Amino acid sequence: MTISTKVQGIAKAEYSPKHNDHILEIYKTYVDMADKISSRREATNSFLLTVNTGVLGLLGFLAQATALPPGRIALLPIAIAGSVISLLWRRIIQSYRELNSAKYKVIHEIEASLPLRPYDAEWEALERGTDPSQYVPLTHVEERVPCIFAILHIIVAIWSIPWSDIFCKIGVG
Repeated sequence: MTISTKVQGIAKAEYSPKHNDHILEIYKTYVDMADKISSRREATNSFLLTVNTGVLGLLGFLAQATALPPGRIALLPIAIAGSVISLLWRRIIQSYRELNSAKYKVIHEIEASLPLRPYDAEWEALERGTDPSQYVPLTHVEERVPCIFAILHIIVAIWSIPWSDIFCKIGVG
């Protein structure tokens, strides 16, 4: 079954005289829900940016306190946790993108029943996202931030491992 078939619902003749009014109300509610998802995404990004910044700050503070290699190993679990948080953050962004994409497909279908189609017109004006000089989706930029944090956490994790001790124990160097 296509989205169009799913969206159609009950035919106007079988519904009530308020059919068109209800379509408009459902459309307004659905657009509002799409906006709320964007707000939740923004709040989630702010929270995870704060968490990652805090974790890196803690790692920096502890790195000063444990500058010698044997003490640095204590940073490893925190750095790994920061990496995992960053990778999960990226997945959350992808989930929000997928959810919003589905919502806007439905919005476009609902607009097919309305006298005006502003979201579809906007998407058409942006060449449906096919020309990066015209439009770059925010999620493409958003997804890079957790990756940068993950790389920083991985660098700290690698730095925290007492490599010289390991190489001495296995007889290398």
